[in-house]
Amino acid sequence: MTDLSEEIDHYLRRLFPLCRSITGHGNRETLRILQEIIPLSILEIPTGEKVYDWEIPREWNVREAWIKNSRGEKIVDFRNNNLHLVSYSQPVHTRLGWNDLKDHLHYREGLPHAIPYKTSYYRETWGFCISWDDCRRLFPGDEEFEVFIDSELTQGNLTLGEMLIPGKSRREYLISTYFCHPSLANDNLSGVVLTAFLARELMKTPRQFSYRVVFAPETIGAIAYCQTHEEAMKKILGGFVVTCVGGPGSVYFKKSFDPGHWINAVVEDVLRETGEEFLVYPFDHGSDERQYSSPAFRINMVTVGKDKYFEYPGYHTSLDNLDLVKAGAIHQSLGIYLKVLDRLDLEIIFENFNPACETMLSRHGLYPRNDEDLVFSKGKGLNEIHIILWLLFYCDGKTGLNEISRKMEVPVEALGRVAEKLEKAKVLGRV
Repeated sequence: MTDLSEEIDHYLRRLFPLCRSITGHGNRETLRILQEIIPLSILEIPTGEKVYDWEIPREWNVREAWIKNSRGEKIVDFRNNNLHLVSYSQPVHTRLGWNDLKDHLHYREGLPHAIPYKTSYYRETWGFCISWDDCRRLFPGDEEFEVFIDSELTQGNLTLGEMLIPGKSRREYLISTYFCHPSLANDNLSGVVLTAFLARELMKTPRQFSYRVVFAPETIGAIAYCQTHEEAMKKILGGFVVTCVGGPGSVYFKKSFDPGHWINAVVEDVLRETGEEFLVYPFDHGSDERQYSSPAFRINMVTVGKDKYFEYPGYHTSLDNLDLVKAGAIHQSLGIYLKVLDRLDLEIIFENFNPACETMLSRHGLYPRNDEDLVFSKGKGLNEIHIILWLLFYCDGKTGLNEISRKMEVPVEALGRVAEKLEKAKVLGRV
């Protein structure tokens, strides 16, 4: 893969300023820009539509929001940083003293220079977010302040992006990312950009499996997608929630709900082969895996990234910006995902067509003519005839090539080549 860092950086800088939420024009503009990279289809789900136990909310858009002091100076302005406004704030224009205003201000004393990120999707209220330093500096208690929020909550739509990348098999893996956060770089603009470039790479060469790629607002978007694609989602083999892939810290891997599932073993194999240290986290309800892995679907979803959510100091604040996230880190994560998907393409389960006792290899043109080929060559590992015999032994219609690779200590790519030869000889078949 060529170095895509410059192109990744271009899209990071274009997409970072957009005001995204669970609905709204910022989401549509984000998907429109991503369509320059991949041919996304856009889905619109109307306000009020039931999606399982939830309902699509009203669409939220904001034009302007600020607070002025008694001298008419704007001391907090949404246009300077879209994190200043609590997402889904109702429209308001009023004058308030400090005692009434303070309940609508949010800050983090532990990170005094940072603007926190706050939402109020399902509770009707309004608010502003500021740094603790600015709160102490700009809000003396004896002033009256003018508050203005020019927003609207209307009958609109929830917007999703999707594409299906067909493979040789109709069996699908899921790649999902969320794009509901405003100007936050690692969580999760990094995941959005990586997913677009990952999909573009997948389109270049036909794969063994098909890949369903989904861009959805977190929680409500994943729920809506599952409801509108229920039949397809119940057949998914496994997948990835792509988030927090661009930080400066160590590579991390978060396991799926079933730690024994092959997708976890594949990811760990690939990460070990990089030779770099990596962090491992157990399954939790951190993101949209809680929708995809719910009882109706039970999709094993894993995450690989750099600097996991909740684990870095500037999480969900203005410190999660383009000074923290670099295109080179996203490119590194992209390379890991591509290696994992290459390995998954070899996670094929074969069945021995002659499971009762040993297959007569000579009858199928598989027995070597030269007796020397039967000899185990010390220091060179197993030769092809030994690989054939072990493959026929392990291919029981239940065990995948990656697991067989670990048992035999033979690279899975080598097993794949021999398995295809046995498939052509009609002694193995794909399950």
